[in-house]
Amino acid sequence: MLEMTDVRSVSAMDSTGSAFDVREAFAAHGRDLFGFAFNSVRDTALAEDCVQEVFVRAWRARDRYRADRGSERTWLFAIARNVIIDEVRARARRPVPGLDQHLEGGVDRGGGTGAIEDRIVLYAGLAMLSTEHRAVIVAVQLEGLTYQQVQDRTGVPAATLRTRMYYGLKALRIALGEEARP
Repeated sequence: MLEMTDVRSVSAMDSTGSAFDVREAFAAHGRDLFGFAFNSVRDTALAEDCVQEVFVRAWRARDRYRADRGSERTWLFAIARNVIIDEVRARARRPVPGLDQHLEGGVDRGGGTGAIEDRIVLYAGLAMLSTEHRAVIVAVQLEGLTYQQVQDRTGVPAATLRTRMYYGLKALRIALGEEARP
């Protein structure tokens, strides 16, 4: 699947003296970035291409990475979000084979891109949450489970799940820029 090969010089110092090592970054974040990309584009090959492009862009911009401005993971996910949005927009501009048969059915090709971009932004926001907050939001809001069903599945009391939901949604709103930071 994904492998990091043939990188001659893999680390560079940022302006604060911290090293950005591509191999270590790939080992630490490659799988999560692939999951993020795959959930966004729903295509294994395209997701792998996006992850590769993320690390190419990260390598090219390694001198601009500043550890004091954010974690390496956050920086890589921001690059990934941009790569995926670029790919989705490029794919929307490409002609679709066999379009003539779809035109007769009245298919609107322009409306799908916004939904994909919204999904990308949502997955990026969820990736910034803690595992506990993300799990309850996904289970209740996306899978449609009740708090009781999640309690039965995880063993965590429903009241704790509701609290996690409240603070998780609040953190998600902040991550998505919908709420001012305190």
